Amino acid sequence: MTPDGTAEPKGNEPPADHPPGVTDTGTDTDASAAQLHPSSEDTGEGAPWQQLDQRAVLVTTAVLLSVAAGICLPVLLGLSSGAWFGFVPEGGTGLALLLGAAVLLVLAGAAVEYLNWRRTRYRVGAERVELHTGILLVTRRSLARERIRSVDLSANPLLRVLDLVKVRIGTGERSGGESTLELNPVSKAEGERLRTELLGRPTRPDTVHGEGVIAAVDPAWIRYAPLSVLAPVLGGAAAGAVMQVSEWFGAQGEVIDWVGDRFEDTSIAVMVVVLVLVALVAGVVGALGVWIEVWWGYRLEREQGGTLRVRRGLLTARSVSMEERRLRGVELVEPFAIRFLGAARLDAVATGISHDDGDKHADLKSLLPPAPREIADTVAGGVLREVRTPTSAPLTPHPAAARARRLRWALLAVAVPTLVLAVLGLWLTPVLAYLAAGFAVVALPAAVFFALDAYRSLGHALSGDYLVARSGTARRATVALQRGGVIGWVVQQSLFQRRAGLVTLTATTAAGSGAYTVHDAAHGEGLAFAADAVPGLLEPFLEREEPAGDDAAAD
Repeated sequence: MTPDGTAEPKGNEPPADHPPGVTDTGTDTDASAAQLHPSSEDTGEGAPWQQLDQRAVLVTTAVLLSVAAGICLPVLLGLSSGAWFGFVPEGGTGLALLLGAAVLLVLAGAAVEYLNWRRTRYRVGAERVELHTGILLVTRRSLARERIRSVDLSANPLLRVLDLVKVRIGTGERSGGESTLELNPVSKAEGERLRTELLGRPTRPDTVHGEGVIAAVDPAWIRYAPLSVLAPVLGGAAAGAVMQVSEWFGAQGEVIDWVGDRFEDTSIAVMVVVLVLVALVAGVVGALGVWIEVWWGYRLEREQGGTLRVRRGLLTARSVSMEERRLRGVELVEPFAIRFLGAARLDAVATGISHDDGDKHADLKSLLPPAPREIADTVAGGVLREVRTPTSAPLTPHPAAARARRLRWALLAVAVPTLVLAVLGLWLTPVLAYLAAGFAVVALPAAVFFALDAYRSLGHALSGDYLVARSGTARRATVALQRGGVIGWVVQQSLFQRRAGLVTLTATTAAGSGAYTVHDAAHGEGLAFAADAVPGLLEPFLEREEPAGDDAAAD
């Protein structure tokens, strides 16, 4: 008998309370590990153990060679101040030591990877997927097949050359790496086999939206790439890279002098404007390159068994799968710049997708790149299997008090820094007073514009099985959330909102960001919307006025 009074498993029978996912670290001879993760004979799985592709050693060697080159080259350039090997004393002793360290790094890394390859094995049984790995610290992990929700494939350029892929098997739980198994690398054919076997589900019939391609890339969509925030970021990064590389070669002073000579007869203001424009052009080129790399060959497909699959990527190919039963809605996102060109992107609102999902990429939820709004609405309807797309439903506007509230905040955001600069100008120098006036002239119209735009973006509605909410100006988002996926409502009302007759409602859910908000709705209308969206959830907390006729009858 166990300490809690339950019977111990007999013979080869596994414990009855074996959890759906088990992680154990220890040595091969650890007795407790043997109980937590039974051997193949104990589980009766019968599936053979398999190894990763042996070319994993070749991949690691190639990566370490590039790392060694990336370390040695800056060291050589930095120590020699751009004179290459002029720093090497006594017939090249320093150079020999540096190259020897690089060779040792590559050989040691390849040896460790070989040992890790020998010690790593996996298998797919009838009920569980198991992975054993580790050299000194052995990790034994398993996932119940019934809990597996995603099998994603990715391949960087090196893996693609070798016809290999990295496979991530996930349960969709928000528990970081413990809810995923990673097989890196296996052959491309093996990765596709694992994906097909583990995601096999009964087909969900649909007479309107069947299996096949829902959306495919249109090269014309690349016109939205330069309008992303990535362009100025990449422009600044390019300028910094030029200065860093020139410092490695000991030529940073020459670069600065060359730029100064180009603007010898111009003012500093003109020089700054021109340099900023050059950086922006470089950023635009970089943004176009990133778009091509990320979205090349994009296809959104529905496969048999109710699985959505996104495939994309030029150099690094990615295949992201998502079960439709995890889907709770979609979010149509319109960043400020592309919104005025009538474009939007589409994200999934699904359970088990988060930034800490064990993958360094934060775009696992992306279903569609920035595309014309009409296409985004059509794709949203196809993904949700809805003839009438919820994201295009007419929305209920919010009262004028919500507009006044945003205007007050905008005026306050301008007034505070303007007042501070004006006071400092009277106290320290008149320059700050002039700066305050200039700031007010520029910032006040912009603040009013964004406040009015934020008000126009507000709206909510019920569309079939979905509640729809929209808000935001720099990033306007329209979420269509399954009413059945709402698990609670948070009703907030500040002192100023009570005086204005406004209320903020937040629908909580286990999917997506976990909460979606309807900002500054009319008090009575907002509460009625929440009550109608999920009947029975909010009623116990509502106070309804009794009809006057009932009171008179009681008297």
